[in-house]
Amino acid sequence: MRKIWVLTLFPEYFETLKTCGVTGASLKEKLECVNIRDYSKTKYKSVDDTPYGGGPGMVMKADILRDALIEGVVQKGGYESVNELHVIYPSPRGKIWNHQAARDFSESFLSGEKDLVFICGRYEGIDERFIEKYVSSFYSVGDYVLSGGELAVMLILDSSLRYQKDVLGNSLSSAEDSFEDGLLEFPQYTKPREFEGLEVPSVLLEGHHQKIKQWQKDQKLAMTKKYRPDLISK
Repeated sequence: MRKIWVLTLFPEYFETLKTCGVTGASLKEKLECVNIRDYSKTKYKSVDDTPYGGGPGMVMKADILRDALIEGVVQKGGYESVNELHVIYPSPRGKIWNHQAARDFSESFLSGEKDLVFICGRYEGIDERFIEKYVSSFYSVGDYVLSGGELAVMLILDSSLRYQKDVLGNSLSSAEDSFEDGLLEFPQYTKPREFEGLEVPSVLLEGHHQKIKQWQKDQKLAMTKKYRPDLISK
């Protein structure tokens, strides 16, 4: 898996991601955060300014983002230039993030030739000139607005890392997840056998693997029709 850099105003967001669960184990030595504010030269370490043309809110400054990228990643990481990196900006203009995007991202970028840099936007966004000069690709995690890019980056990493070798304890786990075949996952049960008057389906107790597989297949279709009929139409 490639080295992952994150340019952010809130590095503490990523401490939990690096220390918890299966993704934490895989990211512990691979994920490094760069605090954008460290590269501000103003007295109060400001990183934004009012937008040209007017309007509400503030815009993150291109020069500070550039310095964070060049000094905090390229120079610190020992790269010859930014061209050795793939820079990603979560943004509404990007490709919609879904199951297939996560799988493709894992194969193309997490296992690719270049290390990755994520830019976490804040406020009204970042100066377009930085985007034009340095951003390689965009992803959108949905048609809604977040207060910053940190949650989007964590979502992208968590969902794509599942397809990396040895991240999940059982490699078959991701193969049976929801959306793998365009359907929701079948219902899961464990002990106790009876819970508040509800029994585990008898077919799961019989040990007949062919019947169990057929039941699982039927349940995936039934669950999808009930909860996500839009997936059936696709």
